[in-house]
Amino acid sequence: MIDRKEIMDFSRDIRLSANIVEKDYVIGWLLAGISNHPNLSKSWIFKGGTCLKKCYFETYRFSEDLDFTIVNSTLLNKDSLLKAFKDIAYWIYDAIGIQIPEEKIKIYPYKNPRGKTSIQCRIYYRGPMQPGGDLPRIKIDLADDEIVVFNPINRDVYHPYSDKPFNGIHIQSYCYEELFAEKMRALIERLRPRDLYDIFYLFQNISPNHSKDMINKALLKKCEYKNISKPTMNIIENKLERNELETEWVNMLSHQVPELPPFEHFWEKLPDIFNWLYQ
Repeated sequence: MIDRKEIMDFSRDIRLSANIVEKDYVIGWLLAGISNHPNLSKSWIFKGGTCLKKCYFETYRFSEDLDFTIVNSTLLNKDSLLKAFKDIAYWIYDAIGIQIPEEKIKIYPYKNPRGKTSIQCRIYYRGPMQPGGDLPRIKIDLADDEIVVFNPINRDVYHPYSDKPFNGIHIQSYCYEELFAEKMRALIERLRPRDLYDIFYLFQNISPNHSKDMINKALLKKCEYKNISKPTMNIIENKLERNELETEWVNMLSHQVPELPPFEHFWEKLPDIFNWLYQ
């Protein structure tokens, strides 16, 4: 395990709190533990904002939670998950010394809006900062009520710390086009600041290697599966959450980036994104 000084040095360099940096560090090793678990490495597909940070954009907002789509629902039960996370905790401690106390592994099943069971896990850890009070935590959301349109790909995990394994860290994740489509679908369903932020950067980093047709195909299938309308600018502008999207911009994102651009910078670009996508 790296020492407290390395965390503090990173914190000063990127101008974010040491707790955010430590969590990013622990997330890297948690992904390593998941990818080395025989029952999880092929059945859990990494997605969401943390996937963008750890697998696609090295300089990006620091996300605090992990999201996975589970393709083997037999593993999506409390007992199996508790055993799997205990295995991961032992593996991480043996590999690097980060402590994840067994009694602090919490598994919470809940009904999602479609009436299906999803799982939220909370993992508490003792890392380089060695807190004296309550342990920090990482939230992990697991769901099998998702449609995966394209084959997942194996991505390198960005882990810029001195204890990075010699062979690196790798994780099975959504491809770029599916991440884009998933974020567009999420935007129309919940209209949260992080989704707008992520869509903007996904669009800004589109390259000739990415397929707009694949994004549209995935978006259509995901919206049909969720029984929701395909997102448009008009629908988003008229959603009840529109004002909250703006008022919560700073509150939800300012601690994740050194300098947060104003909300208008992202909102004004959204029509261009829709025009490009549907053109």
